[in-house]
Amino acid sequence: MRSGALDDAPRGPLAGLRVIELGHFVAAPFCARLLADLGAEVIKVEPPTGDPVRSWGRTKDGQSVWWSVHGRNKLTVTANLKSPDGREVVLGLLRRSDVVIENFRPGQLARLGLPDGLMRAANPRLVIAHISGFGQDGPDCDRSGFGAIGEAMGGLRHLTNHAPGTTELPPVRVGVSIGDSMAGMYAAIGVLAALWQRDRAGGSGEGQPVDVALTEAVLSVMEAVVPEYGMFGEIREPSGARIPTTAPSSAYPSADGKWLIIAANSQPLFARLCELMRQPDLLTDPRFADNPQRVANVEALDSAIAAWTASMSAAEVEARLASANIPACRIYTAEDIANDRQYRARGMVREVDDPLLGKVLHPGVVPHLPEAQGGVRWTGRAIGADNPAVLSGLLGLSVERIEALKARGAI
Repeated sequence: MRSGALDDAPRGPLAGLRVIELGHFVAAPFCARLLADLGAEVIKVEPPTGDPVRSWGRTKDGQSVWWSVHGRNKLTVTANLKSPDGREVVLGLLRRSDVVIENFRPGQLARLGLPDGLMRAANPRLVIAHISGFGQDGPDCDRSGFGAIGEAMGGLRHLTNHAPGTTELPPVRVGVSIGDSMAGMYAAIGVLAALWQRDRAGGSGEGQPVDVALTEAVLSVMEAVVPEYGMFGEIREPSGARIPTTAPSSAYPSADGKWLIIAANSQPLFARLCELMRQPDLLTDPRFADNPQRVANVEALDSAIAAWTASMSAAEVEARLASANIPACRIYTAEDIANDRQYRARGMVREVDDPLLGKVLHPGVVPHLPEAQGGVRWTGRAIGADNPAVLSGLLGLSVERIEALKARGAI
């Protein structure tokens, strides 16, 4: 691990780890943010024009609000990878680092003059984490792929579609770039595993490559979809709001136009729900005698529950279900999230001062490690904000050298 961090802000459990991020868009930067949130010193290397995500989503005074979170806890430098001088700057950073994370198409870094062999020759201890659409090898490795492609090929987009026969609309996406985020999380796990392999007693002392494909990251979380097909030839279909193997567990309407998730799918929970609804006859009805029967007769059961929830406001339904200790919650909007007392109490929603934007609400740090907590040390910085500190403090370049590199378009 490295020492001598470029910042003196409070750090988390990964303090002393130095990571270079060569990523763009979502997957690699998300991976790097997870490590930065836990205390790693992450240096994001961007082209002089900046990461494209800087212009995504809603903006204030020309600044992306998302960037405040996406770029947080990272030092930001610029380097033109198409310039020999720019590549030499990157190699200088890699010589002094533990990890590099990138998500170019396989072979693109090599074509730019930064093949794995060169990076590893510069620093044999370097862990090189590759994130790509289809992985670093195989017949389709050269195909381009974003998170949406991973969600489609991994089977997720099929299951998030409307239930069969209900609409002719296109299959529904999750609403965020979940495929990219899954790949970023798996890459973070891979980085930590490679560091353990490198540094453990009896380890090689050399950095290991990490290879994460967007398609594989999504497929990895698809539960029994593949084994069910392999065993029974069965293709799992979209199930709408319900869990197809257990009931009741669905979304139910309220009188004020909101939806609530109720998961009362064990015998004790179902009994408490019937008592709360003042419909004990449901409990003795043979159609709902056990979980297999409830699943077989789910339309009738859900109709009865929906009639009960629709007679009250969402707040009243929630309060009653909470009093009976039945797992339930209204489906949150951003407003609900921002005002949730549990999120606020644990710092999962927090107000952060952003020099570029003012007060910004940020999600907190996951996982929660109470004895070695990470945190939001700073928000996403301006393009190249840390060029002087990193290039002079870490690489030892003079002010004149830095200005010359800038003049030549290398940084």
